[in-house]
Amino acid sequence: MDTTGLHETLTELDFEGVVLLQRGDDVLFSGAYGLASRRWNVPHTLDTRFDTASITKLFTSVAVLQQVEKGALDLDASIHETVDLAGTKIPREVTLRHLLTHTSGIADDADEEAGEDYAELWVDKPSYSVIETRDFLPQFADKEPRVAPGTDCRYCNVGYVLAGLALESVTGQSYREYVREHVFARAGMTESDFFDRRDAAPRVAEGGDVNEDGKWVQNLFSYPPIGSPDGGAHSTAGDLIRFFAAVRGGQLLGEEWTRRFFEPQVRHDEDTEYGFGLEFSELGYYKDGINAGASGVLIHYTGADVDAVVLSNSEDGAWDAVSELNERAEAAAS
Repeated sequence: MDTTGLHETLTELDFEGVVLLQRGDDVLFSGAYGLASRRWNVPHTLDTRFDTASITKLFTSVAVLQQVEKGALDLDASIHETVDLAGTKIPREVTLRHLLTHTSGIADDADEEAGEDYAELWVDKPSYSVIETRDFLPQFADKEPRVAPGTDCRYCNVGYVLAGLALESVTGQSYREYVREHVFARAGMTESDFFDRRDAAPRVAEGGDVNEDGKWVQNLFSYPPIGSPDGGAHSTAGDLIRFFAAVRGGQLLGEEWTRRFFEPQVRHDEDTEYGFGLEFSELGYYKDGINAGASGVLIHYTGADVDAVVLSNSEDGAWDAVSELNERAEAAAS
């Protein structure tokens, strides 16, 4: 995969964030651009820790599959068997397999595929009132399901909230405690954690976006201040590549479930299949994330045999850089 002129292209694109490309242990390209803090004029570095948004779902999926592997969770059992959902509208037919592959048919808290804005949930409800995994339930559990489980494949954030609750139920640990111990630590992801955006923490990028008036607005009130099973863990680009290497190397899952993690499970549309968190296209396998003040992707380009990470601390910041890498990967594969 040719990286000639990539630095100049990213500069011309006014990219703000970090880009890292590796083949195995060999770094093919690394670069940090723009500001991690506009308040204090602090530049990004390769060690900046970004809000990974929905890339976090990969950590949730691996954590759940660890418990499936142990026999503590059953992918095809009703979610009601492990999570107390009495009195809700979550159908008993919904399973962990449905939840992890976006085929549950349940209503999301904000249906982003239908154009709903997640940030709008917090106009009348304080974001800081939703801290623990179970705090998310009132936002979706009483909504009528869209369709019957297994009927279609539609991206659903709150499916991963339910998966996180199942994890908590069988482990007796909070979601964040479990992931720190059994995913981050085992993968050597020493720079990753769930930082509370209300607190000061070293090398954590401030997220925000420019509004219609041209003013930069921090994302503190746009969603809950600390990460949850569906999004919001903080990581460096290097740690995300370590995660891929750890899963592929069998450090997080046994041989069978490592293989299944990297296999497509359902067809989403003509271009994309979904696995257990991962998404699959002609270019390779990946997971992207987007939220107010956060965007990024972790991707393995199969044809080039390259792992790549793009992370930015704005909602639109990552995508021009991702498009540039995709074009280069396509050229390498042709």
